[in-house]
Amino acid sequence: MSGAASGITVRGAGGGGQGATGRLLGVGLGPGDPSLMTVRAVEAIAEADVVAYHSARHGRSIARSIAARHLRPDHIEEALVYPVTTEETDHPGGYRGALEEFYAQAAARLAAHLDAGRTVAVLAEGDPLFYGSYMHMHKRLAHRYPTEVVPGVTSVSAAAARLGTPLSEAEEALTILPGTLDEEELTARLASSDAVAVMKLGRTFPKVRRALERSGRLAEARYVERATMDGERTGLVADVDPDSVPYFSVAVLPSRVGAGAPAGPGARGEVVVVGTGPAGPLWLTPETRGALAAADDLVGYTTYLERVPRRDGQRRHGSDNRVEAERAEFALELARQGRRVAVVSGGDPGVFAMATAVLEAAAQEPYDEVPVRVLPGVTAANAVAARAGAPLGHDYAVLSLSDRLKPWEVIAERLRAAAAADLVLALYNPGSRSRTWQVGKAREVLLEHRSPDTPVVVARDVGGDGERVATVRLAELDPARVDMRTLLLVGSSQTRTSRGPDGREYVWTPRRYPEPGSGG
Repeated sequence: MSGAASGITVRGAGGGGQGATGRLLGVGLGPGDPSLMTVRAVEAIAEADVVAYHSARHGRSIARSIAARHLRPDHIEEALVYPVTTEETDHPGGYRGALEEFYAQAAARLAAHLDAGRTVAVLAEGDPLFYGSYMHMHKRLAHRYPTEVVPGVTSVSAAAARLGTPLSEAEEALTILPGTLDEEELTARLASSDAVAVMKLGRTFPKVRRALERSGRLAEARYVERATMDGERTGLVADVDPDSVPYFSVAVLPSRVGAGAPAGPGARGEVVVVGTGPAGPLWLTPETRGALAAADDLVGYTTYLERVPRRDGQRRHGSDNRVEAERAEFALELARQGRRVAVVSGGDPGVFAMATAVLEAAAQEPYDEVPVRVLPGVTAANAVAARAGAPLGHDYAVLSLSDRLKPWEVIAERLRAAAAADLVLALYNPGSRSRTWQVGKAREVLLEHRSPDTPVVVARDVGGDGERVATVRLAELDPARVDMRTLLLVGSSQTRTSRGPDGREYVWTPRRYPEPGSGG
């Protein structure tokens, strides 16, 4: 073969002629088996005068080995040899600096061929623009020369094919993650995703395995090494020796559709109580999203269940909002049958919500052997506070005005105590169709201790289509504007309001409280 890594002065066959501009071809070769190259990839190599490929310092190139049968003696070959393959380097710019210098030099070598009118094919394993080395040449050259990118079968597609399992199905989303992510970030992404492929294992494998375990997904994780190539290996991630994992391997979390936990005698179920936040999917935490996806059954108030994305094979059990105890026992009974159950609660499940009902039932026979977990959610008080500004910036108290489970006399006594302590108040369940007088009574109690000008945030349906947030003065609080979907934040003596450049009013409580006797 003619040409060498530094042979840019060698004349190539089929040059474009004096003054002609060459073409750049990014050629995807597929996952490794030469028979999985596309017809267009073979044609592109045949059209090329110059064939370029990346390699490590040992000089062997996987890309070249895949395409070897299609290389001709008259092809000029450009081996683009990486100066570093790990992050250890004495380059003054560090690892990134060494790579940037290498890419610039490699692009200059290819540009010399292109300027001479030659067609340059840059070989890339998998797909050229999917975590491929070719993209670094593309970004530096494609705007200067006529360019074609030939897509290739990705390693993720090959891995799923070799595992023989659906990668994603129905409404599932496929997430591709690099193993080089920070472990905490990797854990969060794994917990919140449906189907997942984790690339770039090798030295990152121990971290990836820990993240899979922490996210509760290690048992379903499959391993594929050198898919479609010699030395291919598949199995469970949990069974793989970390010291044996090469860079060309993938961890796959395949479709969850139809992969529920086995039910019946001896099966181990659990109940996870999750908070969906004040509205829809935007308010879910990664941990909660993952628990909802992994559940066989969802149990909850019908309105809250509608906030959860639907999944094939998952059963939903909706009920009225006033049957918390029955709902908790139903969920625990499903878990006794070996089902993985998510009890869906609005906001945070531990704030006037389902966590208490489930734990109360789980403390009694026959449910005291059922594992129960509680996952936090964004509370309505925090959501409203963020919309208003920062009214909860100092000490505050959270109270429910509902007298369905406690006498009004207790509520009034607690209101007086919190108001006398000059705490900001977050008032849940202020009113409903059957409770119309509590807001007025609460206003009277608060006015015994608060200025009539005290700011009150009146927020309804935060995060929903009917969101409405307004700030009024305590003396002007109108009970007619308050219903069960409303939350009230009542300021302390220190709570302030201000206006932004757009005219929006902000409510905020300073973190510093005046010293006694300072007159603040």
